[in-house]
Amino acid sequence: MKVLGEGMAIDDEITLKKLEVFLAFMQMSNLTRVSERLGLSAVSVHRALHSLEEGLRCPLFKREGRNLIPLKSAYAFAEHAQRAIAACEAGVAEVREMSGFNAPRLRIGSLYSLTLRCIPKVIIGLKLRKPTLDVNLTLGSNRELLNSLEEGRLDAIIIGLKEPPVSQDLVSVPLFNDLIYLAAHLGSPYADAAEIDLADMRDQPFVTLSEGFVTSDSFSRAFEISGYSPRIAMEVGDIFSLINLVSEGIGYGLLPGRIGAFSSRIQLLPLAKKYASHQQVTLMFSASRERDPNLLALAAECRLYGRQLAGKE
Repeated sequence: MKVLGEGMAIDDEITLKKLEVFLAFMQMSNLTRVSERLGLSAVSVHRALHSLEEGLRCPLFKREGRNLIPLKSAYAFAEHAQRAIAACEAGVAEVREMSGFNAPRLRIGSLYSLTLRCIPKVIIGLKLRKPTLDVNLTLGSNRELLNSLEEGRLDAIIIGLKEPPVSQDLVSVPLFNDLIYLAAHLGSPYADAAEIDLADMRDQPFVTLSEGFVTSDSFSRAFEISGYSPRIAMEVGDIFSLINLVSEGIGYGLLPGRIGAFSSRIQLLPLAKKYASHQQVTLMFSASRERDPNLLALAAECRLYGRQLAGKE
């Protein structure tokens, strides 16, 4: 016996599933048709109705041969059962909406550097899959986007990672890997180099992103390997400013390969093998929402984009 409140008790035999079976039978008055609708055997339907009577401790039907004939008690109980099912369905819908499950709006976060090709293609594909879905896009650094995902301000993020995530609380869907290059202005002294050894650039100025961006982490790691601290001409908060400063010769930078499509005024040069690193562009969302239809559609579109990109290489 499960006590729900003072003076009120619901027997274990009375369940929402049995109420659904009961209401279906009250509507169709046929065990076979109810079993076909609910995907149950006729024996299971009959057992559910019988156990419901036991839980209520009063009859709902009279038996006439193989037929069950509803009593007045069955019609009275059906009204309450219908309200109980409706209230439960409304509660489930409200809680899912509060949690963003299959909501009419999907909040996606991403990096500025993914807005040229990746994000537009993914969103267009997502809208084709779910035409009525509204998509809100927020741009920021890795740190900002991860915090927003953790705090529930975003439903999903697409970011660059140095290493594959290991958190069991998050679902991750990799899209593609992106190598890190030296970014130089056109006509720089390094323009014809087959590869760049950062140790040879000790006296050169560099422009970098502020902390929190994955590209900033790549920059720091490369110069740890180089054995010296670079001369920082300027630190900026977005990748577009960095591209513009590099193109004007203010300094050199380290940028992922996807940046090459943003500007014809910079040149991306390969780094020597000892500095080689990459970013794994990855979709991430909460594991608690891995069955959300909106996020399943987004994940499918991200996988498709990754396969299409791999096919072009």
